[in-house]
Amino acid sequence: MLEFLTNIATYVLPFAIVLSVVVFFHEFGHFIVGRWCGVKVDAFSLGFGPELCAYVDRKGTRWRLAAFPLGGYVKFHGDANGASAPDRQSLESMPEAERSVTFAAQPVWKRAAIVFAGPAANFLLAIAIYGGLFATYGRVVLTPRIGAVVENGAGAAAGFKPGDLVVSIDGDPIDSFLKMQEIVSVATGKTLKFVVKRGDQTVDLTATPQLREIETLFGKTRIGMLGLQASDNPADSREERYGVLESFVLGAEETWTIVSRTSVYLGGLLTGRENADQLSGPIGIAQVSGQMAKAVGKVGVSPLVNLIAILSVSIGFLNLMPVPLLDGGHLMFFGIEAVRGKALPERAQEYAFRVGLAMVCTLMLFSTYNDIARLLRKIAGAGS
Repeated sequence: MLEFLTNIATYVLPFAIVLSVVVFFHEFGHFIVGRWCGVKVDAFSLGFGPELCAYVDRKGTRWRLAAFPLGGYVKFHGDANGASAPDRQSLESMPEAERSVTFAAQPVWKRAAIVFAGPAANFLLAIAIYGGLFATYGRVVLTPRIGAVVENGAGAAAGFKPGDLVVSIDGDPIDSFLKMQEIVSVATGKTLKFVVKRGDQTVDLTATPQLREIETLFGKTRIGMLGLQASDNPADSREERYGVLESFVLGAEETWTIVSRTSVYLGGLLTGRENADQLSGPIGIAQVSGQMAKAVGKVGVSPLVNLIAILSVSIGFLNLMPVPLLDGGHLMFFGIEAVRGKALPERAQEYAFRVGLAMVCTLMLFSTYNDIARLLRKIAGAGS
């Protein structure tokens, strides 16, 4: 019994907190823009399933906390459910004044704004988190100096030597080892042109990153690598502090970096360059949340807050995919409606949403399978 309670405290509670923060901001984006557009909101639910507690505000919105923290929804007036499917029978029986404050009665641009506001809120949350971290803690920057060159790696074949200072890649100035890694990681199979300072000389080198598999918090992934290690000389690192405005600009850049990496990964899945075993579901997120929560006492809240930012960007980005049932699917239908001058037939939308539901459920099952497989491999490895 004690072990069960410990596991809840270690994994379930951090997972519930992390996911609830991300979901709350996503749904709040829908909610607040809906309110601004004059739409009545019947319910704002954090979680699914049985209601644990609820509060009705002065505008009639029921704010509810549900038992299963695996998502949430905003139900607008006139909708049949939290997925914004219109309740046609109810809409037809409403007086005109009441119908005017429903989601379905809004012009297409307002509906699109309300739907887009959810993912946008996720991106803004990540920018705020990263901006706050940069403003509070700054960051340690490693200069792009090579400390060691791995034998038989792409960097060794290109002629890199310890002590080399990378000045530019393909004409773009390089001011940190991290920036160099970011460029190299997504350039598999592409030949990059380096300008390197070696002592008093400037040397031109060309290198093609090799695809390598690495272990991350969410499983294994494959990225481009040259086999170059950063210098561990204290003189090759510096601590940078930023003002508030600069911090949030850097926060936006960090958010865009995650979006870019996610896009590259999804593109790699479609082309067969990436494996799907990096996809994580609730179990994987719970494990990582627990690890970050346990580290709070040693390194502070930064890793846990950083995890919230990563998940927020990921959820915002994935929700923009043009898959029926997701926000991106709704936006796709609104775009078609704007071009046609009228919405698609209800039957076509209904079939599309069924396909979307099947796709989302399949993704959830597959990611959960990945989580369980990783967990079993970890247990087997610990026992061997």
